[in-house]
Amino acid sequence: MAAELAVPAEDGRPPAPSRTARTARTSAKGEQTRARLIAAARTLLAGEGFARFSTRNVAALCGISHGMCHYHFQDRSALIVAVVEDIGPEWIGPMEAAVDRPGSFTERAERVIALLTQPEGPDLSRLHSALHWFALNDERVRAAVEGEYRRWRECFVRLFQVLADEQAGAFDPVPPATALAAAADGLAALQSLDSRVDPEATVRILVTGLAEAAVRRP
Repeated sequence: MAAELAVPAEDGRPPAPSRTARTARTSAKGEQTRARLIAAARTLLAGEGFARFSTRNVAALCGISHGMCHYHFQDRSALIVAVVEDIGPEWIGPMEAAVDRPGSFTERAERVIALLTQPEGPDLSRLHSALHWFALNDERVRAAVEGEYRRWRECFVRLFQVLADEQAGAFDPVPPATALAAAADGLAALQSLDSRVDPEATVRILVTGLAEAAVRRP
C-alpha cells in the first residue's frame, strides 16, 4: 500500500502529519515506555529482590500510571518474563558468540574459559537470584527461566560437539556439556561468596578434565 502523503493546507501552514507518521510516533513512544518499565523492573529486582516487587512499584519508579504499566504488561508475571528475556543477550549472547565463532575445540574452549572466569556483576547476580525465586513460585516465570538456561546449556553442547566431530563422533556431547554448565553455575555462586576462589584454574580443570574424560569414554 502506498504511503500516505501530507498535503499542505490552503493557508500555507505546515501539513498535518499523516496517519502513518502518527502511528509510527505512537509506536516508538510505546516501545520507549515498555523499555523504561523493564529497566525499572530490573532495578527493583536487583535492589530489593522480590520483597517490594509489584507492577505498582515499578510504575511508580518509572513515573507513570499503574494503568499504563498494565497496558504494556498484563500482570506481574508478564513483566518478569520480559525481564528474563531482556537480560539474555547480556549473559548468554557473549557465550553463544564465543562458541560459534570459527576455530578448533581448543580455541573455542579458551574463549569460553575467558568468559566463565569473568566475575558476575553484583546487580546481575542479585537479579538472577530474584528471578530464580519467582521461577519457583510462578509457572510462567519458570518456563521463561528454563528456556534461557536451556539456551545457556546448548552453548556447551555445541562446544563439545566440536570436540566430538574432531574425534570422528566418538562421544555424546550432552553429558560433558551439562556437567560444565552446572559447574559454571555453581562457580558463579561460590565466587560471589568467597573471593579466594581461583576461577581460571577451576574452570580450566573443569573444561580439560571433561574433555579428556569424554574422549576416553568408550
